[in-house]
This record gives sequence, C-alpha cells and structure tokens, in this order.
Amino acid sequence: MGQVSANHILDRREVVKTLLADRNDVLVVTGLGSASYDVMAAGDHDNNYYLWAAMGSATMVGLGIAKAQPDKSVVVVTGDGEMLMGFGSLATIALQKPANLTIVVLDNGHFGETGMQVSHAGHGIALDQVAKTCGFGWTDEIRDIDGVHQLREQIGARNAGVKLATVKIKAENPPRVLPPRDGSYIKNRFRAALGHPPI
Repeated sequence: MGQVSANHILDRREVVKTLLADRNDVLVVTGLGSASYDVMAAGDHDNNYYLWAAMGSATMVGLGIAKAQPDKSVVVVTGDGEMLMGFGSLATIALQKPANLTIVVLDNGHFGETGMQVSHAGHGIALDQVAKTCGFGWTDEIRDIDGVHQLREQIGARNAGVKLATVKIKAENPPRVLPPRDGSYIKNRFRAALGHPPI
C-alpha cells in the first residue's frame, strides 16, 4: 500500500488555531510532540495539560479528566502515531461514553517524531472508523476548514455522546513552539485553573 499524502491537505497550525479560538473554559489535553507544539502555538492557556514522555496516553488522560469534570468540555488533541500507540483506549472510552469528551486526531499519515515514516494511518487505517466501530456517538473524517468549524461546534455538544474526528493535515514539520516542560508546574497550574490546591 502506498501513502495517501495527496489527501492530507490542511495546515496543522491553522486547524488547531481555528479549533481553539475563543475556547473559554474548554480543557485541552495534548498528545506529545507536534500536537503539543500546535496547541502551544495557538496560545498557552492555564487549561492546557501538555503531556511529555507519555506516548499513547493522551486519550486516557482525557477520559480521566472528562469523568472528573463532567461539566467541562474536554478536548484531546493528538496525532495519528500517538493515537495508534493508544489504540485500545478507544474501546474503553466508548464503553465509558463521556459526552463531554472530544478527541481530535491530527492525521498526517506519518510518525512525525521518529523521522516521518509512513504510519498505519498513512497506509489506510481510518481511526475515525475504528472509533465508530467501538461505539463512539459521533465520528468524522475532516478534509477542509469548514469541517474544522463543524468540529468546533461539536465540542460543546452533549447529545452526540463521545466524539472523535480525524483531521487530514499536510505531512510537514513546522518550527517547534515548546510548551512548559516542568510536569509539576503544568499539573499544578491546571489544578489551580479548576480551583484545586497544588499537590
């Protein structure tokens, strides 16, 4: 199978900036690497929970936060490589059905952090269809900016259940915009934004 890069047309930074514009109190969990850089480039925020050295964990962290904060909208922004590492989490999340959780997979069809090798998604594995099969309430594959705007509207929706969108982006490596790397600082800043003391 060849790669499907011709179908990956959106600019990752534009996608994330559009998605998080006027986000209010939305809680954001980032997959490690490029997804974290994209969220940071869109603007640092106390409600951002950046993950470092936690490959495959973003969706499960998002699930935990969504269950602990049912009145808040929680968005996980991650890449196809990181999502593939946490593949089994989709089944667990589907069974838990947190209606306040939205997973956004920035899919460039490559493992961007290890040398841009073609990923399973680049060979045709459709992560949104996997989520749909698991039982997610709403899934989509997005290839244009109008779809990103529609995805943004879904973040606050509760009637659709748990949601996942695969957003097809260009296979490129824009300059890194590094978020804070101190895990204790990130954790305590996030807790403070939710009204909790540091630990």
